[in-house]
Amino acid sequence: MLFIGDDWAEAHHDIEIVDESGRRLARRRLPEGVEGLAGLHALVADHVAEDAEANQVTVGIETDRGPWVQALLAAGYTVYAVNPLQVARYRERHGTSGAKSDPGDAHVLAELVRLDRAHHRPVAGDSAVAEHVKVLTRTHQSMVWSRQRQTNALRSMLREFYPAALAAFGDELAGRDALAILAIAPSPEAGRRLSQSKIAAALRRAGRQRNLEGTTERIQAALRAPQLQAHPGVVGAYTAAVRSQVAVIAELVTQTEVLRGEVEAGFGRHPDAEIYLSQPGLGPVLGARVLAEFGDDPHRFADPKARKNYSGMAPIPRASGTRRVVLARYARNRRLADALYLQAFTALTASPGAREYYDRQRARGATHHQALRALANRLVGILHGCLHHHQRYDETTAWHTAADQTTAA
Repeated sequence: MLFIGDDWAEAHHDIEIVDESGRRLARRRLPEGVEGLAGLHALVADHVAEDAEANQVTVGIETDRGPWVQALLAAGYTVYAVNPLQVARYRERHGTSGAKSDPGDAHVLAELVRLDRAHHRPVAGDSAVAEHVKVLTRTHQSMVWSRQRQTNALRSMLREFYPAALAAFGDELAGRDALAILAIAPSPEAGRRLSQSKIAAALRRAGRQRNLEGTTERIQAALRAPQLQAHPGVVGAYTAAVRSQVAVIAELVTQTEVLRGEVEAGFGRHPDAEIYLSQPGLGPVLGARVLAEFGDDPHRFADPKARKNYSGMAPIPRASGTRRVVLARYARNRRLADALYLQAFTALTASPGAREYYDRQRARGATHHQALRALANRLVGILHGCLHHHQRYDETTAWHTAADQTTAA
């Protein structure tokens, strides 16, 4: 067998190849792209037997995505995507001086997959549909986060010179009403001059149909209410900044909805979509995110515990002497953890069993967030069972609640 450490960068890859005894066979810096990959295959061919299988080549690298990784998988190599934090800790095993270099990291990765690969998970091969959904959901979620960041920036700006707008729209600055009014009245003076007919016309163009008169009166009253004034010299600058910020947020809102439709369409084509949608708290978008981050390779997770650990919802116990604490996992897949946390929150009203489980956690002294993480951890185990047996979610089977026991009696 050959073991390859691949320390990647945007423009190049530092490669080290070792054999089963740890003897270094080759060390190169290869360019990113087709030329570099061809050079890697040539190095492998120089040191592997002619009748060897591709899966006898094991690669350690610090990422699980990108054309380079996909090409390694397509070649039949066994690829381990190792968390950079684990690589940093493993580096300390080879030296305590703190020295670090790209060739040195390639050596660490090669030794890691040679000696400790049993403690790591190889990159699994997901289906084309799952990869399609993964690209869409990650882009959609990144756009949602970008929209929130832009909205927070707009809120801070309005607080500086236009507090009446915050009073009129509150936490709905990315909503259609706020964007429509701020587009035509980006300054306090313009807001005070707005008549009810102009406000109503702007809201109607934005799509509001219900309670138009009441909403118009409320917005006009808020914009005309007395407020502290900013320095006259900066009002013009703030006005231009708000106008641009509103345009950016409006476009982000539009494109987010476009991507949402693509996510739902791609997710609907997956054979496990009905199983995900049957889970309490999962709709088309959250279900697509969970599918994308877990993947659909049936051999990726050996048991429910492995899936729970990967989800980041399983707690971390730390014991030393007589002291024992249980901590949340902060080194985790943030996108997956975010989706599972939202699922647990939504499941409180969608599933009586989930609600009872949450209440039991709170009764034991857990905080709201601790109870939600515990519930999300339980829901991950339920999802694993449904996927393993190819069955839809069933409330009675999933939860052994007091109500279920009474019904059974």
